[in-house]
Amino acid sequence: MSKTAAREGALETRGIEPVPDHERTARTRGLFPTWVGANISVLLLTMGASLVVAYHLNFWQALVVAAVAPVVSYGLVGLIGIAGKRGAAPGMALSRAVFGQRGNLLPGSLIWVARWGWETINAVTGAYALLTILDLALGIKANGVLDMVTLLLFVIATFVISGLGINAVQKCSKYATYLFGVFSVLVLAYLAVHTDWARVMHGGAGSTASLITAVGMIAAGGVSWIPSAPDFTRYLPRTASSRAIVGQTVGGAGIVVLPLVLMGAVMAVGTPDLASASDPVSFLGTILPLWIAVPYLLIAVVGMLLINSMSMYSAGFTAQTLGFRIPRHWAVSVNAVISLALGGVLMLVASSFMGSFIAFLSMLAVAFSAWTGVFGADMLRRKEYDARALADTTRTSAYWYRAGFSPAAVSSWAIGLVSGLLFTTSDWFTGPLARNNPIGEYGLGWIAAIVISAALYLTLPKPRVTPPTPAPAPAPAEDPIPATV
Repeated sequence: MSKTAAREGALETRGIEPVPDHERTARTRGLFPTWVGANISVLLLTMGASLVVAYHLNFWQALVVAAVAPVVSYGLVGLIGIAGKRGAAPGMALSRAVFGQRGNLLPGSLIWVARWGWETINAVTGAYALLTILDLALGIKANGVLDMVTLLLFVIATFVISGLGINAVQKCSKYATYLFGVFSVLVLAYLAVHTDWARVMHGGAGSTASLITAVGMIAAGGVSWIPSAPDFTRYLPRTASSRAIVGQTVGGAGIVVLPLVLMGAVMAVGTPDLASASDPVSFLGTILPLWIAVPYLLIAVVGMLLINSMSMYSAGFTAQTLGFRIPRHWAVSVNAVISLALGGVLMLVASSFMGSFIAFLSMLAVAFSAWTGVFGADMLRRKEYDARALADTTRTSAYWYRAGFSPAAVSSWAIGLVSGLLFTTSDWFTGPLARNNPIGEYGLGWIAAIVISAALYLTLPKPRVTPPTPAPAPAPAEDPIPATV
């Protein structure tokens, strides 16, 4: 990254405006640790355990899920990330070119609200990890007051890191990656020695419907990053390799998702009551010895801080595109306060974390997928973005279209979103088309949202893509007035 853009340890002040070419000096290999850091979470262990406990899959089916899910979800993240190098702006700012200046407020608002849920889940998981550490290391038992204190500490730390900007996030990701990798190897070694592998390997197989649904559940975490993908590629030069963007994204995520999900599946053999547990972390204390569990959870807390910091970093941009006329690092504070409030409710009221979490993931995937279908389809015809038009929210903008809306994009997004929900099943909501058809039975409502929204957008008449307005040439220097004799 350019020293001009973000000096070591400096506060990043750039908002949703496109990054100038002279600051776009990042490299694609920097995406690898970024997406490693985005997945350093004990939630993946919990999700892996749910493959056995909730979906009744065996080890080999869990292996298929753990391998396929990150390729599908982070493949989409990488593809949408290509827009970042084309437009040098955050994803929801580039989205103005697709939906129109006013039309973008509709998917932007939904995505912003969905982020509240994702950040709340991560904040609560981080708080539970801190509570488990206090219990294991010091014998301090959780209570309502301590729950809120740990949640507050986690949210404050998240706000600080995300407020500093992308340099702080990427710097923390680099070191957390090394530490988490070392201790993950220790956990793998411990499990290899102490696991009843005969019981693990000979478990009964689940249904094909459960297998495919489980892929969607694991993939939902990656799908939630899709609108944010350009946020982390906008500092790349225009000449950056698109193939490298996708490859580094999938590789960074997959190298974490695959082993953690499998580790969770193996652990679940000894924790059959996980599905009814009130938190997603404490089971680690019953499986791992103290000398591994405590440092592993400490590093996992750092990882979850990074995940939430990345999410809030992007949420700050989304808030700005919705009209909050405040600097990005203050826009982040809005999400921090909301996640603190919702996290308190979840920790004090929810009786089963796993049930709430899986239901949330099924809804989250659909919420992000309808936008993905429209935006991705638009990328097939739009190779560059007009920086002036993105920033101009008045009628003079080239992205004003009809009364500020692109009818093709907004209608395709709305129909795709509704269609996806019609095929979705969860503890919170079951669509009328979620039964007696393969899409609903296999949990493919989020795929339906992508396909339907993309197909409609490609079919409907769209506003003409106008070439970007060139920046005015600097005024030539005046000739010096000749001296008179």
